[in-house]
Parts: sequence; C-alpha cells; structure tokens
Amino acid sequence: MNIRLKYGEEGLDLEFPQTSNFVGVLSPQEAKVIAQPSEAVLQALARPIASAQLKDLARNKNDAVIVISDITRPVPNTLLLPLIIQQLEAAGIPADNITILIATGIHRPNEGLELERLVGKEVAASYRIINHFSKNQDDMILVGEIGDGVPALVNKHYLAADLKILTGFIEPHMWAGFSGGRKSILPGISSVKTLEFMHGPEMVAHPQTRYGVLEGNPFHEAGLAIMAQAGADFIVNVTLDTNKQLTGVFAGHPVKAHLAGVDFLTRHCVHSLAEPLDFVVTTNAGAPLDCNLYQTAKGISGVASAIREGGVILIASECLEGFGSDEYRAVFEHATTPRDFIDKLMKKEFFLPDQWCAQETYQVMLKNEIWMHTTGIDAATLKRFHFKPAADINLAIHQLLERFGQDARWAIVPDGPLLILKLEK
Repeated sequence: MNIRLKYGEEGLDLEFPQTSNFVGVLSPQEAKVIAQPSEAVLQALARPIASAQLKDLARNKNDAVIVISDITRPVPNTLLLPLIIQQLEAAGIPADNITILIATGIHRPNEGLELERLVGKEVAASYRIINHFSKNQDDMILVGEIGDGVPALVNKHYLAADLKILTGFIEPHMWAGFSGGRKSILPGISSVKTLEFMHGPEMVAHPQTRYGVLEGNPFHEAGLAIMAQAGADFIVNVTLDTNKQLTGVFAGHPVKAHLAGVDFLTRHCVHSLAEPLDFVVTTNAGAPLDCNLYQTAKGISGVASAIREGGVILIASECLEGFGSDEYRAVFEHATTPRDFIDKLMKKEFFLPDQWCAQETYQVMLKNEIWMHTTGIDAATLKRFHFKPAADINLAIHQLLERFGQDARWAIVPDGPLLILKLEK
C-alpha cells in the first residue's frame, strides 16, 4: 500500500504492507473546508462569542495591539490581519497607532522576506511590527504572579495598548492541551523568567500537562491566570484541516471563544484505541512545524500514550534547521542516557533554555525507542543522543515488523500531532 506522509514542503512517499493487525492509516476527521474564508472571518467579527463586536470595542480607543503567531505556526495572518485592521480603522484608530506584536515565545524573530511572508507585503510595509524577545528584560513589565510566587512578566508593548487583540490557531498541544487563546500571552509574549516556570521539569512531568486536557492542567490554568492579569479584550482564533485550509473561525471573548474552538476541534482530532500499539509511524505535520528537532517533540508526544512499553515510535521530520538553536543543541550534551537526563532535571542540577522539549522527548524514551527519519540531522548525531536513525523509512517498517512479528499491532499517523492518539479507559 502507499501513503504520503506530511514531511517538509513536499511530503514523503511511504510503501508498506498491510499486515493482519495493522490498525490503519489514522488521520483527523476532516471538518468541512470553508469555501469563502474572508466572509467567514467577517461573520465571526460581526457575531462574536460572548463579546461586543470588535469595532464597538475599538471606538474611543487611542491605539491597539494585535498579537500574532510566529512563522512556525500556519495561522492565515494574511487573511485575518487586513480584516481586523479594517475594523480598527473604521472605528477611528489610525494606522500609526496599530501595532502587530509577533508572539515568538523563545523562538527567533521573523524579519525581512520571512516577515513579508508571515503578514503580507502590504501589512509589513504599512504597520508597526515588533518581534517579542523573551530575554530582553527591558521590554517586560510585572503584572502579577502565577504558580507559587512566579513573576508574571509580559511584553510592555502589549500592556501599553488601549485595545488588546489575540489571534491564533487552535490545535492539539502537548502541554497546554490545546493551543490558541491564552497561549498567545503565555508563552507567546512573556519573559523567559516566567517561561522557566511554565517549562520547568515539574510542569512538563505533571500527568495532566498533556495533549487534549484542559481540566486540571496547570499549564492551561497558568495561562488563564496571566491573561487575566495582563488583560485581553478580543480573540480571533481559527481551526485548519490537515492541508491548512480554514475550517472554523472563533472570535470574541478571550476564554469563551477559545473554548468554543476547542469543542469544535475535539470532535475531529482525537482517536481512541482499544489496545496499545507495538509501533507507530508518524510525522511532525510537515512544514512549517517539522522545521527542527525542538518542534519534533510534539509529534513524538502526540502518539506516545498509545504505544506499549518497549514499543517504537518511528517519526519522519525534515528538521532543515537542525536542532532549532545552538541552545537546544547544548541541552542534549547533558543526556548521557535518557534516565540520567531526567534525573538531573528533576534534581535541578542545571537549567537551560529549551530543555523542556528535550525533557518531553526523553520522558518518552524511558518507555519507547524513537527511530527518526530526517534530512536535517546526521546519523552519528542522532545515535549520540539516543535516537535510532532511519535513513530509509520503508526499510525501517520492515525492520520493525521483523522485530515485533507479522502480527504486530501498528498504525500510521501521516499528520503527526494534528491527531491525538489515546487509549480507551
């Protein structure tokens, strides 16, 4: 049989045998694609969820900030921004008083041609656009505390605006449960000092900090707390199908509109299994998400709960940016073994930016081997850090069937973390 995996921009062809206990090619249940995206956004703005219309909120406001996701997220900014800006200007806010703030979290800035691709040439040329730098403490203001006395430090440009608008993309998230909503602020525009708590070892190891869970999730609860302290007036969040086409627009109250989007998405992105798998073939959802090893933790985590102990995750992730940063590469130098790495983290023998995704990856490795097909990281480096290279992914499947037997329970998840696998209770 043949299937095309999400891999980089082009995809990856996979040939595989359909054995007796092959569970299947598992994909999200696609929601209907919206035929007229601009009209759908305008309708969402005209009929917001639990909120006044954006144009009414904008009246008598001197200025506004629009928070957008960075280049690693497939948010249709070129669709959303002109329509949101149109509402603001119609309400009397001049173009010079509209700021677009890129919620980079701890990621690199988006500049030049990449910025034009992110927001569109016209918007890039006409409006003030600022990248968030989480390590620049001069840009941060204390708004309160979260957790056990952790300082909640948020970007000053956001806090200074009279009208605060969040945009984003709702998808399954390995710690927040679902992205979107409050996540634009934390981690999007928060200080690295605050993120040290949000991405600390206890948070990442918490049993409720996982895909598809909001209730009792401390990551989600901290995000709601900091949003209440920093303020947010309106959100415009979207859902997309596996081809990144628009399936839903959820605008209005920062909490209630986000939950409406989560409810909609949950009906399409969760797949339950009666028994665990021996192995799974998955991806990191292709470009832009499979740009580096840092992001690839999401694809690994998305299937991990459905794999039996001693099973294998075979993931295809292009990683053209390699590890993602020199800092993330440095984190792996502490990983003499997966167990040793986790033990050091929990004892707080060190703290390095980006360690949280390595922790997620090595927590999975305590239970499962991770085989990796990539063109961005050489085989020797993968081996050094306890991954098994899989240069030929089709051959790797045959090797796994030899290992577990022709009656092995296995599945293919071509869209990676866009689908949440879980075991039935």
